[in-house]
Formats: sequence, C-alpha cells, structure tokens
Amino acid sequence: MSEANSEQKTESGKDLQLDGLFAFKVGMSAVFSEDGERVPVTVLKYEPMVVSQVKSASTDGYEAVQVAFVPDRASQTNGAAKKHLAKTGFENGAKFVREVRLEKPIEGAAVGQKIGIDSFKKGDTVKVTGLSRGRGFQGPVRRWNFNGGPASHGSGFHRKPGSVGNRTWPGRVMPGKRMAGQWGNETSTISGLKIVDVIPEENVLLVKGSVPGARNTLIRLTKV
Repeated sequence: MSEANSEQKTESGKDLQLDGLFAFKVGMSAVFSEDGERVPVTVLKYEPMVVSQVKSASTDGYEAVQVAFVPDRASQTNGAAKKHLAKTGFENGAKFVREVRLEKPIEGAAVGQKIGIDSFKKGDTVKVTGLSRGRGFQGPVRRWNFNGGPASHGSGFHRKPGSVGNRTWPGRVMPGKRMAGQWGNETSTISGLKIVDVIPEENVLLVKGSVPGARNTLIRLTKV
C-alpha cells in the first residue's frame, strides 16, 4: 500500500466532527486555572454517539444528522428500532435517538460513523439546553418571588397572590397571569458558557458555571 493511500485511509477513519453534542449531567465541581483561580464547573458525561441517519434538504426538507447512543435492552426494543439501527452496531437498539441540525451538509457523513468528543475544544463557547429541575406545585411567593403580605398583626394576607380579576371589561383573568402552579420541569437554555476542559480518556466535558437540570439530565451542547 502506498503512503498516499495509507494517509487517505487514516483520514477517512476519523470520527465525525459536529457543532452539537449530547451529554449527561453528573454534578458540579471546581478546577483551578493556570493563574490559580478557582473555577466552578459542571461535569458532563459523554456517551459515544453513532450516526443513525443522515437527513438532507432534498429528501427531508432540512439538513441534520440523527445520532443514537446508550445501548438498550432487547425487551425494550421493537423490530422497527432494530431495523433502523441495524448498521450502527447497536444489537438491541438505543435508548436515545436525537438530531443535530446542520446549516450545510457534512461531506463524508455516513450511517455507523462515530461522533468524536473532540468536536468540542477547550475554550469553545456553547449554549446548553436541558430540562430544568421539577419542583412540583408551588405558590406565587416561591414560584414568582412575590413579596407577600405582613407576617403579623392579623393582616390575613401572608403568602396569597392577591386580586387577579379585572373590571366589567374584559371580565376575565388574562393569559399569562402569574399565579400558583407547576414550577420547573421545562426546557431551559443558557447561552455563553465556556468549555473549561475536555477529557477524552474519561469521556468528560467540563463547562464553566451551572447547567439546567438534575443529576443524569440529558444536556444538549451547541457551539455559539
């Protein structure tokens, strides 16, 4: 085999690089910078992703790469999922199948190709999206940070929302009125966070600051 052919084979065997990845939140920690500054970070565990489908504007109306990760059990997988992921190396399907939207098609993207954690580098600026921690049904004081009323002297108004109605017109409570209800458990996005470090041998990414969600929440990272 010639040297040129060997170099071409190595190049084609590289992992695919994307501007978006998925990882699971482990928790928070801290690292020290080269200047000795203590930096709070969120530890994200990356599970190796494999391309399960390549979508194009001509066939699907938009450009995207569908990825699959975390092997599933045979009892939790149906025949359609097994057939769809037959070329990805998942014997019994995958627990997670997600999409990464693209602005333009990536040359060489093919089903079964692995996505490298080195898609992200130290110093990259990203936005993170995840499901925020659910806190159940809460009153307006905790949910919306209302002040509430006097705590003593028989006020009768402590942590209540107060008046919510209108006059004869429009004679109804307007949509979006801040009242008691479900707090959290909604998609939240934080932009402008930085990648502090990438540890390929442990499949770990360190992101500066806090990230939405509880432990084991699936987090989407997108380069800004």
